[in-house]
Amino acid sequence: MHIAVFSQHHTNPDCPATSRHYTLLAHLARTHRITLITTNTWERLRLTHRYPWLPEGVEVRTAAVAYENKMGVGQRLLSFGRYAAYAIREGLRIDKPDVIWGISTPLTAAWAAAQVARLRGVPWVFEVQDLWPTFPIAMDAVPNQWAQRRLYALERNLYRSAQHIVTLSPDMSSYVAGVGLAKGKGWQFSQEKITTILNGTDLDLAALATDEAVAALRQANKWQNRRVVLYAGTFGRANDIPTLLAAAEQLAPNHPDLVWLFMGHGYDEPLVHAAAARCAAIRLVPPQPRHAVFTWFRLADVSIVSFLGLPVLDANSPAKLYDSLAVGTPVIVTNPGWTKELVETEGCGWYVPAGDAAALATHIAKLLAEPSIISAAGQAGQRVAPQYFDRQELASAMQNILEQSAKQP
Repeated sequence: MHIAVFSQHHTNPDCPATSRHYTLLAHLARTHRITLITTNTWERLRLTHRYPWLPEGVEVRTAAVAYENKMGVGQRLLSFGRYAAYAIREGLRIDKPDVIWGISTPLTAAWAAAQVARLRGVPWVFEVQDLWPTFPIAMDAVPNQWAQRRLYALERNLYRSAQHIVTLSPDMSSYVAGVGLAKGKGWQFSQEKITTILNGTDLDLAALATDEAVAALRQANKWQNRRVVLYAGTFGRANDIPTLLAAAEQLAPNHPDLVWLFMGHGYDEPLVHAAAARCAAIRLVPPQPRHAVFTWFRLADVSIVSFLGLPVLDANSPAKLYDSLAVGTPVIVTNPGWTKELVETEGCGWYVPAGDAAALATHIAKLLAEPSIISAAGQAGQRVAPQYFDRQELASAMQNILEQSAKQP
């Protein structure tokens, strides 16, 4: 079977990124022909060269289209539009696929997949990684109401035209189901059209975070007798970085053995630089390749999964959550959605409301005073990870959806 994959942001484990689709594509390419239509954005950002850029057996068409988190709205729209135009052109040139897999974000990548599927008369599967356009609208990135209505109409049409819809969290699935079940609309569809396949994590890479690797990392940074709180990920507008910095500065005077690591890059990086300059407890760590990030998670006593207190962000499926739990480091989440339910039900973390620096500082102080609680939560996370988060199992689920979708008339 020939599968065409439309993904603007392809990465591999040498990149400072989650690389979900690298694992899924590698699995699919063992038994199917795969053509990936993507860009060269992340290839130029590789930090190491330990892994092939493409999994074995994956064919690629690559557009030279720039993108970065610091871009403004206009620059992003130009980037999205350029990729969509390229993807449609290449999608019409490649050998006819049996099924198309369109991955958002951005929504325009899925739109391009839908256009090629329509023109070539083949089914397509829509993978929803973020709730667009609800997310950019909630972040005031699309203030014009006419533009908002057009984007919502585009979203509904994509849901309607897709043979199947895959989301990365149960809350995303609930949102999509609400759209599909809305009364009085011509684009109604049933909940059976939607499947949740979590973002997940790579357990083989998590196994690289050995005792020896953690000890070497501690020694290299002179953190042998330090407690560590870690935020690893994008310093984006939605990640509530100012709250984390405020909590770190509140804790610092009474916890001289505590170090807060902020690992990543993005829009709020200047804020992290400034905080690190005035507070010795705060350290800015450069982005790490995916294969190395697990040792940093295991080094930490606790990690933070933070977002602004917006309902749309409650549905997120952040890789840092899975990566941290896979190595036995419990997490603090700041949104009252499915992640709160997960960590509380499984006993692998805690919830602190978004935007409340004082509550976050107080909760961390209590945890540091009772190491046995942290240890028990970490062990619970390691039990949960192979049950629900293994990307090899998730890849099999994705393969089944693509195969079944290709058989549909």
